[in-house]
Amino acid sequence: MKRWVHFLAALGAVAALAACGGGDDDAAQAPVPGTLAQEASTRGFTALVAAADKAGLVGALSSTSASLTVFAPTDAAFTALAGRLGFASAAAMVAALDGPTLAKLLQYHVLPTRQQASDLAAGAATRHTLYQFEGAAATLALSTTAGVRITDEVLNQATVTSADVPASNGVIHVIDRVLVPPGVLTVVQMAQANPSFSVLVQAVTSANLAGTLGSAGPFTVFAPSDTAFAAALSELSLTATQLLARPELAAILGYHVVPGDVRAADVAALPKPAAVATVQGGVFTVDATLAITDGRNRRARLAATDIVASNGVIHVVDNVLLPAP
Repeated sequence: MKRWVHFLAALGAVAALAACGGGDDDAAQAPVPGTLAQEASTRGFTALVAAADKAGLVGALSSTSASLTVFAPTDAAFTALAGRLGFASAAAMVAALDGPTLAKLLQYHVLPTRQQASDLAAGAATRHTLYQFEGAAATLALSTTAGVRITDEVLNQATVTSADVPASNGVIHVIDRVLVPPGVLTVVQMAQANPSFSVLVQAVTSANLAGTLGSAGPFTVFAPSDTAFAAALSELSLTATQLLARPELAAILGYHVVPGDVRAADVAALPKPAAVATVQGGVFTVDATLAITDGRNRRARLAATDIVASNGVIHVVDNVLLPAP
């Protein structure tokens, strides 16, 4: 790995020296950029380079026939994701994940054509990536009203902090988050990756359900956001600490989980009102508007649907669901 980095750095230096030699006119020219792999190496994207090396993607990023766009997370972005997933460092995360998993993760950061920042601003609101999922190219959602912001599968937003870094075979846009693709992380890891589910993650850990929900499944999780938990705690006159200590916590969480991989279209197709059986043993009902009524006649709505994990799917709900007493 270190040998590969030093080799790329040397190539980049040779290219720069070649561009500067040959006379006064040549000296005034800008250095010729290296390939995407070379630029990532020389510009200090250590975690990205390590992941690409283990994933076997160096050749694709070095190809002179390519013309790609790479959204390149900084080392700090890799470190942040590693911490949320329980790894000691970005290096530990890269070491723990296998090559195919890292390949999927990185391909989700690559567009198949070169797109400058102006192209991103002028184009469609979604972009196809090199990552193929469920028979089609996985997409990223872009917002360009205030800079370039990218929404990934788990609803995190990354910001382009430095655009249009040139490469001989494409362009790099530096981003401040690692983009999480569909179908790679478990439902637990997907929740861990989004800070908006911090209370849910704490609850799953406190109830000793992380192992179960991290298993093969599949599971469908109706996931309350931190905002939903805050409203429920106020309603029940509880603190988060008190909720996490309650003996019925596992049952409450189990009431948010349905066996199988149930997508929004599957729920919409059910005759209404539909009774949905949970792993807790109770049921909740879904009406024609897809609003949910829980076991205590409380209402919740779907805030986001079809966040696809490797072992199931997550639907975000705006209220905590409570089983019948």
